[in-house]
Amino acid sequence: MRSPIPGLGRVMVFLAAALASASLAVPEGWGEEGVQYGQVGTDVTLSCTGAHAGLPVQWRRAGAAALPEGSAIQQGALVLPRASLATAGTYSCHDEDSGLLHAVSLRLGYLPGVPFVSCRASDYENFSCSWTSSVETFLPTRYITTYRKKSLTGEEKRRNKNRHVGPCLQDLSRPGTCTVHGSEFWSSYRLNITEVNPLGSSFRLLDVTMQAIIKPDPPEGLVVEPIPLAPRRLLVSWKYPSSWPKEPHFQLRFRLQYRPIIHRSWSVVETVNLSEVITDAFAGLEHVVQVSAKDFLDAGNWSEWSAEARATPVRDPATMASEETTTNASLESLAEEPSQAPNPEPINRSDPLEKMAILVSLGIFAFFILAAVLVVTILIWLRVRKHSKDETKPHNFLVAATHLKALPKAQIL
Repeated sequence: MRSPIPGLGRVMVFLAAALASASLAVPEGWGEEGVQYGQVGTDVTLSCTGAHAGLPVQWRRAGAAALPEGSAIQQGALVLPRASLATAGTYSCHDEDSGLLHAVSLRLGYLPGVPFVSCRASDYENFSCSWTSSVETFLPTRYITTYRKKSLTGEEKRRNKNRHVGPCLQDLSRPGTCTVHGSEFWSSYRLNITEVNPLGSSFRLLDVTMQAIIKPDPPEGLVVEPIPLAPRRLLVSWKYPSSWPKEPHFQLRFRLQYRPIIHRSWSVVETVNLSEVITDAFAGLEHVVQVSAKDFLDAGNWSEWSAEARATPVRDPATMASEETTTNASLESLAEEPSQAPNPEPINRSDPLEKMAILVSLGIFAFFILAAVLVVTILIWLRVRKHSKDETKPHNFLVAATHLKALPKAQIL
């Protein structure tokens, strides 16, 4: 049966939260005897308990020669107008004989603001919320954290009215956080985080959907190893985060990022496996690798990156052999170098065989140059000669034709 008044359910939730918060906002609930709380910027009145009506009293402030400016005594009570944080302190009232009648510690601050709240699910069975205060109140503060499941069917409501309403359990070892256990992955929840101090309360209602807030913990056990005889490859393996239950219906996919330690830009690869082979690593350079995880169906957000792991691919055997040969040659040349001790005889570094080899090389080079010039010259001469013959043939033909034309016809016949 639906309510005849639209939005009545939401109004009732707000009223219930406000009433619950107000019930804990009275100063007596804080259990601090001899302490009075006041709001900054308002007039604060301190009563002198134990004073007799009509008898004058004296007020003093511990550690100060005089009372705050503008303060006044009215019917034995001390009135502090527009109190500031500097007005806080210990006050005492005395009778005419300076006998102590009453002492009170005044603490000043502000009303709570609406807290900032965010929620995250590290697996599909539980989710946690964290909050921070939006106002520094300078007063002791408590938090009331509750939740309820939204969009209940009529059958669920009849089956158990209180099953889907309960406290978001706060962890004393992690202040500012609470956890809802046994949540359903396809359900939505409404969180009520109420901040309470001796002056009042303020709350925030936050609607969360498990699919939207799922964010796994980083993968664990990241290991990077070089592959023998593969100078550009690294084998990377990791494990599921321990907080993520290994169920066939809820799998994770992974994102791998890696780079040489001397570079700044990352290469990224995505996979559904628990291992991956990097095929474009730089041989002989140390690489840094990290991995993160996300729900297989792309729900929620990527996890934070895991801790770094490092490894260096094996070096190319050919390159190593070449470097070894170069190193050996360098060592041999160093061994053959003469001593740096002074020697009166001049050192002749020239080698007859070396001079002969240079002369032979120069001679061969000169021969090829001359041969090339000779060939080019011959080719040019042949081409010019052919061209001149082609021009001579038409000229001879015209001369003969002219001669025939000049002869008598009888001679021609």
